[in-house]
Amino acid sequence: MIDELYNTAILELAGGISHIGNLTAPQAVVTKTARLCGSKITVEVSLADGVITEFAQTVKACAFGQAVAAILGKAVIGASADDVITAQVDLWNMLQNKTPMPKGRFDELQKLAKIADLPQRHSSAALAFDAVKDAIEIARSKVG
Repeated sequence: MIDELYNTAILELAGGISHIGNLTAPQAVVTKTARLCGSKITVEVSLADGVITEFAQTVKACAFGQAVAAILGKAVIGASADDVITAQVDLWNMLQNKTPMPKGRFDELQKLAKIADLPQRHSSAALAFDAVKDAIEIARSKVG
């Protein structure tokens, strides 16, 4: 089962993380750690008019966490904060309820649907989106 999950698509995604590093003056910085495996992701965001204008991430995670971070990194700049938060909810629904990811900016997350069968991996797979959701909420509170 686990060998099926570590397929070429996931491993290719995991190797393609973008926006690595730090922003000069982010509106919010959030670090999340998955207790079970120790995966750790830090995200930095800036918003303007409800849209992600700047994003950076530091990823020390398993292949699933890296794959999700790569998908997030490819599509987050220019996304509305609401769309990112909706994608985080959709990701959790896919993992916990096996519902398909809706078509749209983050639909590539569907490649990780088989992780639903491994509940112990859910928190590491959702780490990047959980962190960016929290960062968006912090950034929104600063903008008013």
